[in-house]
Amino acid sequence: MRYFLNRVGFLLLSLWAAMTLNFVLPRMMPGNPAEAMMAKFQGQLSPQALTALEKQFGLTNGPILVQYFDYMRSMLTGHWGLSFSYYPTKVTTIMSTSLPWTLGLLGIVTLISVAFGTLVGILIAWKRGGVADGIIPIVTMFLQAIPGFWLALVMVYFLGFKLGWFPMAHSYGNSVQVGYNVNYLFSIMNHGFMPAVVVFLGGVSGWIIGMRNNMMTTLGEDYVVFAEAKGVSKSRLIFAYAARNALLPQLTSLAIALSSIIGGQILIEQVFSYQGIGYQLTSAVSNEDYPLIQAMFLVIAVTALVINFIVDMLYGRLDPRVRRGGATS
Repeated sequence: MRYFLNRVGFLLLSLWAAMTLNFVLPRMMPGNPAEAMMAKFQGQLSPQALTALEKQFGLTNGPILVQYFDYMRSMLTGHWGLSFSYYPTKVTTIMSTSLPWTLGLLGIVTLISVAFGTLVGILIAWKRGGVADGIIPIVTMFLQAIPGFWLALVMVYFLGFKLGWFPMAHSYGNSVQVGYNVNYLFSIMNHGFMPAVVVFLGGVSGWIIGMRNNMMTTLGEDYVVFAEAKGVSKSRLIFAYAARNALLPQLTSLAIALSSIIGGQILIEQVFSYQGIGYQLTSAVSNEDYPLIQAMFLVIAVTALVINFIVDMLYGRLDPRVRRGGATS
């Protein structure tokens, strides 16, 4: 119980620190976004319009503590302001339309690569020294060494431009009707195939090599050797004895991978013009859209902290020594 309370306390403290930094950093930037928007109209708007824009953007000259508490209340209630580059669209609207695309593509591909890579790593570790153990790690490491954006450009050129097998941009076709219908779902899968392959090839090698090395270490432990000498079945020895302990280091890597999903694969989404979080974040930075940048960074930070909290709970479940160590700290 104390371990759980310690983790919850650390999570709440980290969330407060992330939200506070998210408040401070944008206010250290020079300039006034309302004045920048006024400059685009080249003096066609009155000074009263500048005051109105400042009110809508939440800009104020009040005490910093008042601004801080107003900001915290807005963050907790989901009132994240208006986007500068998509004015007068709300930031929450942009986030709600772009986030599902990133989660749907990267989330599914990451889980597939984790499951596939972990299973392959277990099998080649058990058959260590065989043909698969000599070929699979080398091939996957070679593919992982290729920069993702370069592989994306190659696929766009050959599979999209030259052969015309797959669409080169966006997440679905402009001519299909949006909704739960076969054409729309097929268009989503067709547009997402190439970026999914790029993400899969870039990540699966790490899961294979990581699980293989963990299994090799675990298989050399005395309790595994003793269980094998007692005649424990091969399947039980692999999964119940060796794989369970070998999975613990993989959880840390899984937390990092899941945390990076919410930030999107920025370069890959740019190459395919895939309107996920990474694509929107790049556009927001280039347009100095501070409310949108602030909201995206906050979501990324909160997601990373929550995922790490969940992984800590899984660690405590899989390895009781972690709970005992947390209870005595």
